[in-house]
Amino acid sequence: MTKSKRTQFELFVKSSHFFRGVIITFSLIIPLLAFNALGYMSLAPSFVFGAFLNSPSDVPGSLRRKVNGTLVSIVLTVLITVLFLFVDHNFLLTLFLIAIVTFIISLFSAYGFRASLAGFSGILAMVLALVVEKNTAFEIWTHGFYIFLGGLWYLFASVTFHKLSPKKDDDQLLSETLKLTGNYLKIRAKLLTSDSERETLVKQTYALQAQINEKHETLRELLLTNRKRSGRSHFDEKRLLIFISLVDIYELVIANSWDYEKFDNLFSDDKKHIEKFSQLNLSLSQQLIHLSQIMITKDDIPDNKKIDQCLQEANNTIADYISIHKLPQAREGALMMRNLYDFQKKILQEVEAIRYALANINERSKVTTKRSETSQFLTLQEYKPRILLQHFTTDSVILRHGLRLTIAMAFAYIIGSIFEIQNAYWIMLTVLVILRPNYGLTKERAKDRIIGTVIGGAIAFGIVILTQNEIVYGVLAVISLILAFALMQQNYRWAAALITLNVVFIYSFITPNAFSVIQYRIIDTIIGGVISFLAIYTLFPSWEALNLKNVLLKAVNKNNSYLKATQELYIDKAINQLSYKLARKEAFLALSELSAALQRITQDPKSKQIEFRLIYNIVTLNQTILSGIASLGGFIQSHKTTPISEETNALFAKITNTLSRTAILLDEEHEFKVQPHGNIREAKEKLLESYQVLSEERDADIKEGNLEIKKADLHELQEAHLVSNQLIWLVSLSSNLRKSITKYEDHFGQTKE
Repeated sequence: MTKSKRTQFELFVKSSHFFRGVIITFSLIIPLLAFNALGYMSLAPSFVFGAFLNSPSDVPGSLRRKVNGTLVSIVLTVLITVLFLFVDHNFLLTLFLIAIVTFIISLFSAYGFRASLAGFSGILAMVLALVVEKNTAFEIWTHGFYIFLGGLWYLFASVTFHKLSPKKDDDQLLSETLKLTGNYLKIRAKLLTSDSERETLVKQTYALQAQINEKHETLRELLLTNRKRSGRSHFDEKRLLIFISLVDIYELVIANSWDYEKFDNLFSDDKKHIEKFSQLNLSLSQQLIHLSQIMITKDDIPDNKKIDQCLQEANNTIADYISIHKLPQAREGALMMRNLYDFQKKILQEVEAIRYALANINERSKVTTKRSETSQFLTLQEYKPRILLQHFTTDSVILRHGLRLTIAMAFAYIIGSIFEIQNAYWIMLTVLVILRPNYGLTKERAKDRIIGTVIGGAIAFGIVILTQNEIVYGVLAVISLILAFALMQQNYRWAAALITLNVVFIYSFITPNAFSVIQYRIIDTIIGGVISFLAIYTLFPSWEALNLKNVLLKAVNKNNSYLKATQELYIDKAINQLSYKLARKEAFLALSELSAALQRITQDPKSKQIEFRLIYNIVTLNQTILSGIASLGGFIQSHKTTPISEETNALFAKITNTLSRTAILLDEEHEFKVQPHGNIREAKEKLLESYQVLSEERDADIKEGNLEIKKADLHELQEAHLVSNQLIWLVSLSSNLRKSITKYEDHFGQTKE
């Protein structure tokens, strides 16, 4: 086994995913062994059902939310199980209840991911209740009672393991976020020098942005909630410091989305200078990916000699560029490279902070975030009825998915009942786990489920031929179950294969004809996959291009709020730091939703990707506007700036008005107060003139032989260059966004009519 494979194996075995697989598996096996030893094996299945049904709610998050989510799941699974057992053998009544229960519970996703998992447990309980034989009321209530106890047992096991290893989820999420951030930097390195694949690389950054923001939200819940409730510990502070550095790196990367066409024009004939910065980015990305592994393996921290060397070479190449092209002609290119160098140096500082935290130094870190402030960064889920009522509209993706899932589950039940298919509930289970709210994910899960089931069936077939040893079956059933739960979120295809293995081995204890189990398992999975695919394509289809309006509106409004917060930060940093950071977080999350929506559009059938080029352009403009705002905010935060000028305020007002008018195109009820800004052309000219004056003063110094520039003068020159260029650019970008969204409304307004 190579070193790389050994590392990957170690990362998997030490991961929280594998840890959770072990918890779930042993919470099922221990009761079986205990009931068998006590002579009450007939009660074991009910108890195990309770543990299994309520495990889906055990996902990363605060302990309080985890406990509450599991308790809701337990009550739901018991009530639904008892209800369906009482109406057993009544086909029409059972069909009616399948439709009602599936539809109502599918709407739970309106209350967030954890609520959707509790709903999944409820529908899973409904399906499993269809195969349980309980004839009297006493038997039914006894079964329900032991499901209740089994659910509490799983909750106890989960909380106990959480207490034994309370930071397992934190470390796993931080590790995954470090790796995603490293991959993000790697793509940004390629963007600097690759002009032929730039659009493909940009699409990849959009996908990574959505994933990174999702991780950030979960980490906020884990780290900030725990800190708020239990106070500080040294290890909590270390993790919080790593998280803050990751957020800062992400902001820096977003803020420095360069005008690559300008780079190409300036350095097209001589890319050797830019390649040095690309190499530095690659070194930083490799360091973050390596640190992501150390977060799990706890190995020694690697040195950063390669990064230091790349940093020095990047710095030297600026002087080389100036010596070749001479000032003042080289000024614009040199300033762009200087800004790029400063950006990468800041990234390195954050990477160093992460290295420092991971080095397990026993000094207390200086995390100064106030508890009263941290709570404002948490996204709290509301559970009011109005949240649900908002989705009772044909435009709601959640309502459409609920209706689609209801029809598909009812149809699967009818098919199984009419044709008396053996283990027909497998069809319903397949529909339940495959059918997702969007086409792309449903198609991918259907393919993975079918291929995984065939792979698992083939492996099981080979093992059954080779041996009929029940001990081997038992050991493999346990191992396959652990691995299946561990891979459920990481590799669904192999998880499906391992679940098939587990089912075959368990049935091998019950029936000697394991081959028929394999056969029916594959057939039922294919039927369920076909039903799911037909449902997502034909029943109330939610093509993403037609569902973009609200996401677009949110992105425009959050960008506008972020711009206003940046302007206020420019006016007074001391007072407006918190409001700026909150607005930044909301803007990043809105961009993440927009990026995720674009990814879903690319997964829809080509015929349904209506006006993809226009939508891609709109997403790119929103991304670029956010980047420009973040660039301004980042510079203002990290530098001592001059008082904001009247011309600067005028351009801020112009951009704000344009974004507000853009929002009106998407929502006629949107209201805003026009901000006066005067003559924008004059404001632009004065800003550019102020930069020109500073440049001429610098040219005069150079002629007099003063080649060294004071730090304060350099910052003032950078401020004048950055502020004038970014604001003028944002005026143009906001205008282009408004034009593009006008085209979008003209087209999609007609399409929906």
